[in-house]
Amino acid sequence: MNTSTNDSKKLLALNKPKGYVVTRSDELGRKTVYDLLPNWVFTEGWMPIGRLDLESKGLLLFTTNGKIGDALTKPGNCVKVYEIWVRGHVTDEHIVEALKGVQSPHGLLKALEVEKISTGGAKTKLRVIIDEGKNRHIRRLFGALRDPKFGTPLKVLELIRVSIGSLKLNIEIGQWRYLSLEEEKMLIKNLD
Repeated sequence: MNTSTNDSKKLLALNKPKGYVVTRSDELGRKTVYDLLPNWVFTEGWMPIGRLDLESKGLLLFTTNGKIGDALTKPGNCVKVYEIWVRGHVTDEHIVEALKGVQSPHGLLKALEVEKISTGGAKTKLRVIIDEGKNRHIRRLFGALRDPKFGTPLKVLELIRVSIGSLKLNIEIGQWRYLSLEEEKMLIKNLD
């Protein structure tokens, strides 16, 4: 992909599919996000900003600028929006608990906002907003809550990151692109 004069030289975005590890290399031989990107992304030291686990999909940013990476991952600095499907009946009480937070071995896990989008059978679709990203944050948060009907833990079945700060996911799955200079400016203007 050729850069234009309107392209960021500091940030690129990937729509990560399920089944790719967010790492430069994997000792288990699994596919990494670098398999989806041109070789120069790896050789020139572009690093992912944050993570999405193997089963998760969606917007993932890369940069060669450590300050931008640190600022976008610093807790409280940048909101991330996810759409998730949860196995189980998500109640208003679950939403209140997710907003209040649940203790885990990884510290307090909580969401800034949780909105119920739809339900289908014993599944619930939610929009979840967080401003930090502990390891498997959303999966562990909802896994700590129990289905009132069956008493089983809720389980995140599908997770898609649809935005990071002002940047919305608008790339086909498995594709990448540079951010425009305007997108870069909007994304980093409110960071500490």
